[in-house]
Amino acid sequence: MSVPRLITLDALGTLVELEDPYGRLAARLSIPLEQARAGLRAEMAYYREHHDIASDRAGLDRLRDACTEVLREALGGSPLSHADLRAALLAALRFRPFPEVPGVLRDLRARGCTLVVVSNWDVSLHDVMRDTGLRDLVDAVLTSAEAGEAKPGGAMFRAALRLAGVRAQEALHAGDSVEHDVHGALRMGMGAVLVDRDGRAPEVPPGVRVVADLRGIAAPGPYPGRNR
Repeated sequence: MSVPRLITLDALGTLVELEDPYGRLAARLSIPLEQARAGLRAEMAYYREHHDIASDRAGLDRLRDACTEVLREALGGSPLSHADLRAALLAALRFRPFPEVPGVLRDLRARGCTLVVVSNWDVSLHDVMRDTGLRDLVDAVLTSAEAGEAKPGGAMFRAALRLAGVRAQEALHAGDSVEHDVHGALRMGMGAVLVDRDGRAPEVPPGVRVVADLRGIAAPGPYPGRNR
C-alpha cells in the first residue's frame, strides 16, 4: 500500500503528550502530588466536556477562567487569587512532541502526502503546534471548537478532504482513540490506523492497523502493526 494522498492526524496521544502535569502543578502550588492529580483530573474532565466553547480567543479566556475555578474546587480551595491559580494551571499544561513525530512528518511530506491535524481541541491548539515546532511540518490544523463538531463527527474530516482535494478513499486517519479516531474515519470512508503507544488498545474493526507509534504509518509498503 502506497502512502495516501492525505493523512489526517489526531493531536494529543498521537503527535504530542503532556509533560508531567501533576508534578508540575504540585511543585508550583507546593501541594502533595495526589492532591494535584485529583485537582487536574477534575479540571481535565470539565475541559473535555466544554472545550468547544473556545472557538476564538474570547471563548478561550472564558474556558480557562471556568477551568481555573473547577480546579480550585477540586483542590478543596486555594489561597491564590484567580489570576495566580490560572497561571499555575496553564504552567502545568506543557506539551512536547513524541520523539519520532518531527522526523515522520518530514518524511511523509517529502513523499508528497498532505498532512492535516484534526483534533478535539480548542483554538489554543494552534499555539501548541507552533510552540512544539510542529506547525511548519503540517499543511493545516483543524480543531473541533472551530469546526463546530467533535470527532467522531465528520466536519473536520470533510474539511481536510476539501483542503487536500482528494476523495475519502485516498485518505488515511491516524489517532489513538477507537471511538473518536477509528470509527470517525471509517464512517467517512477513509482508512484508519490506531496509534497504540501503551499496548493496551481495545479491539478494532477488521482491516484497521494498530501501530506502536507514528513510524508505523511512514514505513514504505504495507502499513506495519498488528491487524486485529
